[in-house]
Amino acid sequence: MSLLTGFRVVQVGQGLAAAVCGRLLADVGADVMCIDPDASTLLTTYLNHGKPGVTGDALATADVIVCEGRPATLRSHQRDADALRRVNAAAALVFISPFGQTGPRANDPASDLTLMYSSGIARLLTGQVDDLAEAPIRPVGEQSAFIGGLAAACAAMHAAQPHMSGAVVDVSIEEALATMAMGELTSAGLHGRSRSRKRVTDGNGATVCILPARDGYTAISPREDRQWASWLVAMGSPDWGSDPRFATKADRVANWDALHALMSAWSRGHDKQWIADTAQAARVPSFPLRELAEQLESPQLAHRGFWRAVALDGHTVKAPGPPFGLSITETQRAAVLSRGPLPLSGVRVLDFSWVIAGPTTTRYLAAMGADVIKVEAPGRGDPGRASELHTVLGQAKRGIVLDLKLPEAVDVARSLAERCDVLVENFATGVMDRLGLGAAALRQRNAGLIYVSASGLGRTGPESHAVAYGTLLQCYAGFAGLNRHPDVPPRVGFAWLDPMCGLMLAFIVAAALWQRHRHGGVARIDFSMIEAMLWTMAEPLLAAQCGAPPRPQGNRSDRHALHGTYRCAGDDEWIAIAADGEAEWQALRGVAPDPPDWLRTQAAVAAADCLRRDGVPAAALASSLDLLGDDHLRARGFWDAYADRALPGLPWRTSFGRRFGEAPDLGADTDTVLASVLGLSGSKIATLRERGAFG
Repeated sequence: MSLLTGFRVVQVGQGLAAAVCGRLLADVGADVMCIDPDASTLLTTYLNHGKPGVTGDALATADVIVCEGRPATLRSHQRDADALRRVNAAAALVFISPFGQTGPRANDPASDLTLMYSSGIARLLTGQVDDLAEAPIRPVGEQSAFIGGLAAACAAMHAAQPHMSGAVVDVSIEEALATMAMGELTSAGLHGRSRSRKRVTDGNGATVCILPARDGYTAISPREDRQWASWLVAMGSPDWGSDPRFATKADRVANWDALHALMSAWSRGHDKQWIADTAQAARVPSFPLRELAEQLESPQLAHRGFWRAVALDGHTVKAPGPPFGLSITETQRAAVLSRGPLPLSGVRVLDFSWVIAGPTTTRYLAAMGADVIKVEAPGRGDPGRASELHTVLGQAKRGIVLDLKLPEAVDVARSLAERCDVLVENFATGVMDRLGLGAAALRQRNAGLIYVSASGLGRTGPESHAVAYGTLLQCYAGFAGLNRHPDVPPRVGFAWLDPMCGLMLAFIVAAALWQRHRHGGVARIDFSMIEAMLWTMAEPLLAAQCGAPPRPQGNRSDRHALHGTYRCAGDDEWIAIAADGEAEWQALRGVAPDPPDWLRTQAAVAAADCLRRDGVPAAALASSLDLLGDDHLRARGFWDAYADRALPGLPWRTSFGRRFGEAPDLGADTDTVLASVLGLSGSKIATLRERGAFG
């Protein structure tokens, strides 16, 4: 049985983000039909593969209707909310557009490139640079459409929960992209800070960096002291390893250029896979930077059955499958959720996740009404507490502390799992099983528990025990290697994969809850981050198999009359322009007959405003502080008030709103949760505390 058997979706129009949304829904079993699908490129043909045209009363009986377009366009085509409501009053309506359906910029033109600039992503994508003359770039593979489509699918799946009716979702692709840099946005909102593009000291290299190899590059992350010690041994204990300049992480940051040169001199004598294997054997996270063609022959992906054969344009290709590793168990247990104002009202989630991907997932679940119980270890708790991340990702959750090294604490965790609908964890493979908190063990106590494991490469297969971080997996997948100008060596870049996985995981949890309510099936979800990364890299993956091996392109495009970025007046001011077709080209020439000369004397924001007024997609390179002060985002309610400051909101607006609440202090709700959920007395809780169950 597929997860979304009987779930009906109508995808309207030729929007790329809508096609991504429909692809994800179809990949887990939804019946997706199309009105006017696009088949003009290899990517759109793939995204719309297997989606039949609309027949009969499909619109009237759909659970979800997905439309993409600016509000003026949708109104002119009778595809706005009023028109669709006359056809179907109960369906969840999901609208996707560059800047949302409301606000002063709602009808402005945009492209993948300009959205990366206006959202601030282009400033952050490849990490800090040595030379500010290097133009900020967009990521490979039409990622604005993929992120917008994932946000739409996630919101749609929540809006279509069985007790919700007639919900409306408004997805701004710009906002969905902006929330990928949640740490940067939160720093701006809380402290008024925004980092420069110019590299300072190590540029985060002491945490994760790329080393040249004999046959390419390898990414390595010996970020902890014990990992650094193991890495020195793996490199053969070089004499410089005892140099006091590199003794502590702070020392390595301060002397990064010298350290990187020494490591590079060693790494150039070895193959990229050998370096990664040697590091992993020492339990130091490391992966080679792979070409996409190498992924097609991956034993790990073959073991997990990731690829599926699809016939496209005369080629039979390996297309990416969903990254969820799904199994569904039928149960006799009734699983009816209480009806409430929000999609996940009445749902309880036990959250063992930490850092970014998992906490982002459960942040969305909490915002959609779930009672999320965040379990942390005593001491420092989630590493996100060391920065601003917990302030935003911990919102509306309850926090407890359990020392899972003690059997009493594990017993508490088991009892909580018995009373929860969903469990989310992203520990290393095998950890939960060794604790007696694995899926099989807990299913015996709670047959209706939806169990979600998130890991770098999945819980099965020859690489399932590899030590992985999201930024390393961006390198391993081929993403980092393609996100650069042709003459610039690859850089790790910011943590793109983790927040993207948060959207995918929140989507699949909502889908699993729908399945459990509608059909009684209970899902076990084995999520692979690298598979999620490759799922969004469909365009270069398909090109690699159809005679056009992908290469770093920077901001170049063969599909536009003009597509590029230009330096403007001021300190590190840039503008992105994407003129597509004769009308936009003539409009551009009317304003700037010679764009480079004209733009050198212009302020980027003013030049972009001028071009957009004439219908040309253009955007100034935004910082997180620019987004904080943006009138359009303020008008749309993107920023949430937080004391006298602000926190970034969700990547969608809905007719039913969201749940608010501050992030909990470490263990702040331990007593309350144990009393209200487990019914433990004060004396029993005190005894557990005396025995060290809470640290």
